[in-house]
Amino acid sequence: MQKESDCIFGLRPVIEAIKAGKQIDRLLIKQGLQGQLYHELMTEVKKNGIVYQIVPVERIELVTRKNHQGVLAWLSVIEYQHIANLLPMIYEKGDDPLIVALDGVSDVRNFGAIVRSAECLGAHAVLIPEKGSARITADAVKTSAGALHSFPVCREKSIVKSIEYLKESGLKIISATEKSGIEASKAQLTGPAVLIMGSEEKGISRELLALTDQEIIIPMTGKIGSLNVSVAAGILIYEIIRQRSS
Repeated sequence: MQKESDCIFGLRPVIEAIKAGKQIDRLLIKQGLQGQLYHELMTEVKKNGIVYQIVPVERIELVTRKNHQGVLAWLSVIEYQHIANLLPMIYEKGDDPLIVALDGVSDVRNFGAIVRSAECLGAHAVLIPEKGSARITADAVKTSAGALHSFPVCREKSIVKSIEYLKESGLKIISATEKSGIEASKAQLTGPAVLIMGSEEKGISRELLALTDQEIIIPMTGKIGSLNVSVAAGILIYEIIRQRSS
């Protein structure tokens, strides 16, 4: 659970943080909250597209019993970017973009390890949705070996729309799935690309599989039939970079 030391609370402190341009990673608002400051808060929340949850006051008081006024927020540990702003910059450098999209990867340590592999091996960014993704915490930063402080992470409202945008921009959509596809080493993985990794529980959503140009697998020879998602991501990023360099 996120701790009181990681968050800010109270109507005015949260409003002022938003107005100052601080990125809010998570926002909880008490059910039934009313008043002028509440309406000012909601104006800022909607203007800035901040995702929030309406929750019972008990949910907030699991974190703090101080004078929270029914509002609890966590500031982002990193500054998120937008893929539409980042993609032209990658092309301007003369690179073929490699974006790693995470569909439902919610474990913070897996997330941190994937970012570390992406940075070390030469990918350009990690793409995540606002909802259903790992929260970037101190544990995630530690597991990334600090890569999260410098490596671009794009957090978008809709990962499906973001993948559609990337596909329209000329990137090949590659999905890692155990259910079908060809071995990664035998697939054609060169050129601008998005590598989609799904959660270990649900895999990749149908909507994203429908946008996929190439499904790939990592061949298994052991008794255990699957790899941890961060390990699988590292192997596949390496294979894509290997094919590009050769």
